[in-house]
Amino acid sequence: MAMVGLFWITEECVYLGAEPTGTAPGVRLTEGGVEILGHEQGGRSWGWEQVRGLDVRDVAVRSGRRRLASMAFDSVLVLITGDGEQPPLFTVCVETEDDGTVEASVLAAVTGGIHTPDEYELSRTLLARLADGTTTVGELVGWRREEPEDVAPTRDQRLALLREWTAGASV
Repeated sequence: MAMVGLFWITEECVYLGAEPTGTAPGVRLTEGGVEILGHEQGGRSWGWEQVRGLDVRDVAVRSGRRRLASMAFDSVLVLITGDGEQPPLFTVCVETEDDGTVEASVLAAVTGGIHTPDEYELSRTLLARLADGTTTVGELVGWRREEPEDVAPTRDQRLALLREWTAGASV
């Protein structure tokens, strides 16, 4: 699996944020559609033909420099207090044909839960393209299958992938 923007990409599917375990909240994107997971919110799913839009809210976004400063501060705080915290949540909005807009919480997977402005905007554009069918989950999963399992893409490679998957879209 690999993290690219807001997406946790496995060889079978794509998660928004972290891949949930147990009863943790999450959203899974498959070739068949969108599934909401988790104890208090799970059990709902829609085929792509029913999905009218995908978007996110409450994502922590900071410039690269501010992101590093926030992560350093958090690390020092944990060292001093010994109190680590759960990854932050963000909200996924699934606009559907029959159910209107449904909101689901997901756990951030990126270190510190903070994304750069480029990652965030490109991820939102990719969500729109997934919803309208101009990009498919298969393209993301196909990339993951071709990559070595133990190699994570660098920041520049992640941005290049997001740009490739959103090519032709105005960001």
